[in-house]
Amino acid sequence: MTRIVTFGEVMLRLKSPGFERLLQSPVLEATYGGAEANVAVSLAQFGLPVSFVTSLPPNPPGESAISEIRKFGVDTGFIKRAGDRIGIYFLESGSNQRASKITYDRAGSSMAAAKPGDFDWNSILEGASWFHISGVTPAISASAAALSLEAVKAARAKGITVSCDYNYRKNLWRYGKKAPEVMREIVSHATVGIANEEDCQKALGVEIDAVGKREGGSGKREVETLDIERYSRLAEKVLKEFPNLEKQVITLRESHSADNNGWSAILHNRKKSLASSRYEITNIVDRVGAGDSFAAGFIYGLITYRDDQRALEFAAAASCLKHSILGDFNRVDVAEVETLMKGEGSGRVQR
Repeated sequence: MTRIVTFGEVMLRLKSPGFERLLQSPVLEATYGGAEANVAVSLAQFGLPVSFVTSLPPNPPGESAISEIRKFGVDTGFIKRAGDRIGIYFLESGSNQRASKITYDRAGSSMAAAKPGDFDWNSILEGASWFHISGVTPAISASAAALSLEAVKAARAKGITVSCDYNYRKNLWRYGKKAPEVMREIVSHATVGIANEEDCQKALGVEIDAVGKREGGSGKREVETLDIERYSRLAEKVLKEFPNLEKQVITLRESHSADNNGWSAILHNRKKSLASSRYEITNIVDRVGAGDSFAAGFIYGLITYRDDQRALEFAAAASCLKHSILGDFNRVDVAEVETLMKGEGSGRVQR
């Protein structure tokens, strides 16, 4: 059976209750999350063997994070216990026209201090057939960027499929290098690229007029509409600039408000462009981690179905469901995703 390895930082997530402003009341909800950890948890929920690799401090918050990930069935045996602190992010959930806000407190974290040579990639990758990383990890520090490059090179040297979610985070690139300087080299060793349109432009420097058209005027709600043809051209351009990539998938989010989004994706596999079903998601509960749930769904779909269209549909459905679940982790199984894929999304009570 396929064994998957994901590598990145897991953080302590501190969220204000419900839709309160941050510290509106003296309470914060504590959970855990982070791009590659979110992917690992989803894949474990789908029944695939997966190892999550990171560096965490040998203290109660670090051990609690490991226990939380392990309870989902993720292998945590390769996690390195080092450093002084776990990264933290604060979340204020938006509603209607008020956007959600994330504040990072992760400078000097165990993962930010990790460097090449800290992990035995030969042992970690033994028997693995898939390796996943995101653009968040190379953004947190120069040493984490060098370590990320070391990891993808080690995976490709073993003939392992490498997926990379470009995941551009403008508030993290602060150590002197711009994202494309780092990400283009990392992506040059990947097999499968995952992104939204901003990730392609800001993380890789691949520019094309692929942003949505804005409708409405002053004082009116702005509705974002998307041109599938332009996104397909964007995927084609990424594939042209990175001949190592076999597939490029791009998620398409139409933000009508914080609570109401359109959601779909396109995939270019060098032969043709494919489009997923489109979901109109209203009354969003939590959209943080939706992109990671898409990445996990796409990896699962490619491994299990060996059919690009079905893999794309599984990823879109899985990430659609994530919008209904609190926390970073997508707590759904294969049967629930496949039910939505069949069009059974009424939300009626299952008896």
